[in-house]
Amino acid sequence: MNGEDTIKLDQFLKLVGIAQTGGQAKFLIQDGEVLVNGKVETQRGRKLGNGDQVTTMGETFEVSL
Repeated sequence: MNGEDTIKLDQFLKLVGIAQTGGQAKFLIQDGEVLVNGKVETQRGRKLGNGDQVTTMGETFEVSL
């Protein structure tokens, strides 16, 4: 993955409307409320690429850049 086809986890949560701010995204991630490809992810800077699945608050989103 190069920098052009990735997005950071916290940015993705804002993009899909789960978090209004980076602070909200940070707390969701730190609290273990976010799964990436079925596993809890606690690093808000985790880079996501096409096809990754993010699950939080009962919803699953697929990354498509």
